[in-house]
Amino acid sequence: MLETIRKIAEEIGPELDELSKNIYDNPELGYEEFKAAAWHTELLEKHGFDVEKNTLDLPTAFVATFDSGKPGLKVAFLSEYDALPSIGHGCGHNILGATSTGAGIALSRVIDKVGGKVVVFGTPAEETSGAKVLFAEAGLFDDCDLALMAHPAAGYTRSGSSLALVPVQFEFFGKTAHAASQPWDGVNALDAALLTMNGVNALREHMLPTSRVHGVIIKGGEAANIVPEYTQLQYYVRSLMKSYNEELVEKVSRCAEAGALATGCTLKVSRYELPYDNLISNETMNDVFSEALYELSGIEIQPPKADTGSLDAGQVSHICPTIHPYFDVTDGRHVAGHTRELAECTLSDYAKQQMRNTLSALALTAYRIMEDPQLYKKVKEEFENTPK
Repeated sequence: MLETIRKIAEEIGPELDELSKNIYDNPELGYEEFKAAAWHTELLEKHGFDVEKNTLDLPTAFVATFDSGKPGLKVAFLSEYDALPSIGHGCGHNILGATSTGAGIALSRVIDKVGGKVVVFGTPAEETSGAKVLFAEAGLFDDCDLALMAHPAAGYTRSGSSLALVPVQFEFFGKTAHAASQPWDGVNALDAALLTMNGVNALREHMLPTSRVHGVIIKGGEAANIVPEYTQLQYYVRSLMKSYNEELVEKVSRCAEAGALATGCTLKVSRYELPYDNLISNETMNDVFSEALYELSGIEIQPPKADTGSLDAGQVSHICPTIHPYFDVTDGRHVAGHTRELAECTLSDYAKQQMRNTLSALALTAYRIMEDPQLYKKVKEEFENTPK
């Protein structure tokens, strides 16, 4: 099966190269990826997938399904294709999406031997308010048995963790007054915001060192001679575990409540973007992927990166066993993510070959688990017993 999947990857490789290049040349921000979504769905339809477009009324989302017609596992590949402002595909989502779509096509060619379904989820806007969160809330991953994707980077690393993220917004409503002649008649919303920030800074001593709380003042007043009646703070609260992060959000919110109480302001708390759960990588799947990658290409994958941000794939990993490894597109060079240099690397012949290696390893990982009930049982038991 290894050689069969390798040959399929080489066969569809030129189509995937074209897909990646087209998306690179036409960068689109989250929920505006109209061309990218159309190119993905056209390719998947060409290869026999039934495609649902406009999923959840999101114009750039899709769900593409290939059903073997036989009982078996349902495998999800997660495709991203949104760009970054100003720098285009500095996160490499042009080649990421092509890799996931390619893995889905490769698995569809051999799924008749094991039964089941393969689904490619087209998930917009990973860089902002990721659609995987909306897909998860709508139950679209509930019947999936496995979920896989791989992200371009400067090196091959196993799927690790990511930080749970809650975007929280504090708005303070006070009362204007002349700041020189009658300041006592005012209620200072900027003071409430500053007290909140000082409270959060004092809280840092009492939060886990792996957590991150960082924020900005969006609105802080209009003029120096007017007591500010309205201010707005936005924070990201991040932790390794979703359960702890929920506790930390409550503590940060109490700092805002204290700021409002001290100044006499009214407080409104809301979320200005979608929250992301922490990524829980399935180590059994990690092992299968690592072995498949080595057998296919001789590449020895490295341990997960120590530094991490937040991913909407985290939501999926709380619903079904998931991996999100990283694959090299820089040919050994240190190139930072979210840069024009990383985007350019995705067009190289080296990156194209690694896309073929990676999609083959993803497809082979899924196939080996689908054909081995005991292996899937091990994957499932690990998932069920892992703390969230």
